[in-house]
Order: sequence, then C-alpha cells, then structure tokens
Amino acid sequence: MLAGELYNAGAPEIQTELDATHKWLARYNAALGASASELWELLREHLAAIGEGTVIRPPFHCDYGFNIGLGAGVFLNFNCVILDVAKVVIGDKTQIGPGVQILSADHPRDAAARAAGLELGRPICIGRNVWIGGGAIILPGVTIGDDAVIGAGSVVTRDVPIGATAFGNPARVRA
Repeated sequence: MLAGELYNAGAPEIQTELDATHKWLARYNAALGASASELWELLREHLAAIGEGTVIRPPFHCDYGFNIGLGAGVFLNFNCVILDVAKVVIGDKTQIGPGVQILSADHPRDAAARAAGLELGRPICIGRNVWIGGGAIILPGVTIGDDAVIGAGSVVTRDVPIGATAFGNPARVRA
C-alpha cells in the first residue's frame, strides 16, 4: 500500500489492522468529555506522529491511523475523515475545518482490476500553516504548499503552490 502499488483490500492482515483501528476510533470518539491532554494521549497511541498542542475534535475517522503524521499545533475540527492507505503528512499549525475529507485511497481505472478488489494509495502532503475550509475534499497524491488557503467545499485534485489560495470544484488557484 505505502509503495503506491495495487493491493487487495480484503487481505486478512489488512482487515486485522482495520479492525484494530475501528476499536481505537470507538474509544477516541466516545471520549467527547475528555480533556485536551487525554485526547492527545489517545491520538499518540495510534498515529504515526503527533506534535504538541495538536487537537482533533471527535468524531474523527481514518483507515489505519499509523500512516498519519501531524505536526505541532495542528487543528482538525469535527467530522474529519482521513483515508490513510498511503502516508498523510500535515505540517505545523495547519487548521482544517469541519467535515474535511483527506483521501489517499485510490482505485484502478481498469474495471477488471476494481472488480478483483484491488486498490492503491497515493500520499498526501499538506504544508505548514495551511487553512482548509469546511467540507473540502483533498484527493490522492495532492501536495498543498505552506501558507496555502483552500476554500470551503473545494475539491482539490492537483497540487497547490506555497502561499496560494485555491477554491472551487475542481479547486483552482486564484489571485
């Protein structure tokens, strides 16, 4: 998966990892009344990396968790989804609005390969001090540069340069 090659999502070892993550997510999402430090400790149990002061407001959803790296001071608002079949890295002080979907999971364009249950993933890298508005969707393989702004409801299909503002469906860089 991490190499971006086709894999069978129904493979027993993948299903075992998904089950473990679902159990962890149930604990995390049930901890609505927990303190910020308690939530941070729960995140530290399962994520690849989590910087100081990072907050993810439950409910939160992901595939595995261990492919997600979050810098210091990152904020994800309610109902964020990260499909992390490939690495997802989010830089320091990035703010992500409610209902944002970060989707590294992809599917073959060939119908026979899809029918065989094959999938693939492409990594996503979101820079430092990025602001992503509510309901935005970040598609597989996208890189968003430091200090960029993504408008609410945008569908980001291509890389966004450092300091750029992008919005729309598909998102386009605007002046």
